[in-house]
Amino acid sequence: MSEKLQKVLASQGLGGRRTMEQWIESGRVTINGRRAELGDRVEEDDRVTVDGKPLRRIIEPPRHLIYNKPAGQICSRDDPEGRPNVFSALPKLRRGRWIAVGRLDFNTAGLLLFTTDGELASRLMHPSANIDREYAVRILGEVQESQLEAMRQGVMLEDGLARFTDVRKGRDESGANQWYYVVLQEGRNREVRRLFESQGLVVSRLKRVRFGSFFIPSGVKSRRTLAITGKDEVELYRMAGLEPPQLEKRGKGSGQFSPKAERQKGANDQNSARPAQPRRTYARPPSTEETSPPSLRARRSAEKRSAPGRASRQGGSAKPGPARRSQAKPSKPGSRKPR
Repeated sequence: MSEKLQKVLASQGLGGRRTMEQWIESGRVTINGRRAELGDRVEEDDRVTVDGKPLRRIIEPPRHLIYNKPAGQICSRDDPEGRPNVFSALPKLRRGRWIAVGRLDFNTAGLLLFTTDGELASRLMHPSANIDREYAVRILGEVQESQLEAMRQGVMLEDGLARFTDVRKGRDESGANQWYYVVLQEGRNREVRRLFESQGLVVSRLKRVRFGSFFIPSGVKSRRTLAITGKDEVELYRMAGLEPPQLEKRGKGSGQFSPKAERQKGANDQNSARPAQPRRTYARPPSTEETSPPSLRARRSAEKRSAPGRASRQGGSAKPGPARRSQAKPSKPGSRKPR
């Protein structure tokens, strides 16, 4: 069964579909020795190369996680300024790469989803998915109801119409700061900040608190991650309109297999064909007392106990000494009870 080339590349964790389409257009991908084009489909036995290296099409269970991003990190691997990025805080992968589901700007904190499934990431980020993105916003100064209503109805920004689908007043704070919770269904660059700036308002703090049905658990502190598994993984695919992967395919692959997997498979086959060997029993290793030589003091004590006497060693007879009598202490009268 053939599949779209960009879908196959995305499923290997190389990036999202749009990124893979850019790779194909730039000539980085070939199929059976020829330059790939958009719209190409590949079979299981087709030889696909990326940047001159053969693609090993290995089917592994995808991984997903929640990351609580702090302010002061970028969502890109390459930064000319050398600022810290979110990927340095994620668990290391043996194969594939982490794909960020959307982005948060440098000064925005909060929930970020990561996955190794490129198709899932593309579906979650597409505007047609209509997935809620909720933010906690701290505004410097007073906010008029007319300004909130304008942002609900929509404001024309430089890249098109933008609006909040919901705006709610948050907790009250003493001073000039006010908290609000706003909801978007798209993820354009700095969209929340630009909407408030269009009303002459200044955002002093911004944090994403929800993506679809996913919140940041209270136990996941800043710079911490949490794996998404089980029912949460099923919910993640349902949110994207996809079927969750079949976990019974764990460890199986198609196309080219890795040499390590082939060696392991051959070793298993060889062990299964080998006749069963009888179980060996081993003697108990000697203890330390049995193996260590006796000390000098112990040897002298043993010689004294085995010697017949000093006179016998000199060829004479030993004079018997007076026999020792054990003298019992006189008992006090009345101390012994009559039987």
